[in-house]
Amino acid sequence: MIFEPWYQSELTENEYIISSRVRLARNLQNHMFMRKLSTDTAFATVREVENTIGKINHDRATNPLVAQDLRHIDEHVFLEKHVLSPAYVKSDLSKGVFVDMHQNISIMVNEEDHVRLQVVCPGNNLPQALTKATELDDVLEEHLDFAFDSNLGYLTACPTNVGTGLRASFMIHLPCLEKTGMLKGLFPYIARKGMTLRGLYGEGTIPMGNIFQLSNQVTLGKGEAQVVKELSAVAAHIISQERQVMDKINEQRPYYLQDKTSRAYGNLSYGRKMGLHEAMGFLSDIRLGIVADFYDLPKPDAPIYNIMMEIQPGHLQQAADDKLTEHEIHFARADYLRKIFN
Repeated sequence: MIFEPWYQSELTENEYIISSRVRLARNLQNHMFMRKLSTDTAFATVREVENTIGKINHDRATNPLVAQDLRHIDEHVFLEKHVLSPAYVKSDLSKGVFVDMHQNISIMVNEEDHVRLQVVCPGNNLPQALTKATELDDVLEEHLDFAFDSNLGYLTACPTNVGTGLRASFMIHLPCLEKTGMLKGLFPYIARKGMTLRGLYGEGTIPMGNIFQLSNQVTLGKGEAQVVKELSAVAAHIISQERQVMDKINEQRPYYLQDKTSRAYGNLSYGRKMGLHEAMGFLSDIRLGIVADFYDLPKPDAPIYNIMMEIQPGHLQQAADDKLTEHEIHFARADYLRKIFN
């Protein structure tokens, strides 16, 4: 049992894998898919799921799923916390989001599918995420009639999700492979294994701080346990390549990476203005030093990924409780980082 938000856990810093996520896509049997969903039906879908969650919360009294008031929450902050997806934020239809007290478990209503159930665990804990997601899915299915075909499995808006409806993913830090350009050489292997490597916030986004999302591409014809096993094997291979590249750099250029970490610490400690990608790069260097065990400077109180999240634009706007200009955000980011690294 995890009693804190996943991004605040020290487990995010133990290895190259920052977090493990399981997402299940489901659709209600008697409603059109999202592409053809009317305004009235979209509203009815939200109410139906909300009523169901109200019922199951009686059995989840210690950790209920709470409806978020979309009129008052900052969707960009929830996006940066990986609770919401970019597609969900852009949608104009009626929608809903239900989140547990630690924001490790969430349900999006009316994203690409009627129901997107998500569980995130810190570090390399994909089996635990799958267990929690499956347990909640089973409870939901006692009250909701999900679209299911005896031959195909769960029916989804995107054909690649048909079957189990499962997307499992690791958030993975690959600084040496990315900086040397050798990560591209692994793309054919990743695709051949039925996986994909995407940006920090998933499909259609770019990597920042050398962080990627590694996930399965196909759900049809594979069981949940098989998907988790195959994804874990691919992640292990990629990490072994990352370590080999790091060892080679240390062999050919002793102290190079340690010097980069020290320089990053200096910039974060004394910078007065800092862009997002620049700051994420420095934090990536710090995290590499911590994971590879050559970081010999004062360690920040918070895990590096938690710091990475706090310097995103939505979080800085929320902390300022004001509308900052892009120029002002650069100064606010540097101010925050100086306090962390001093």
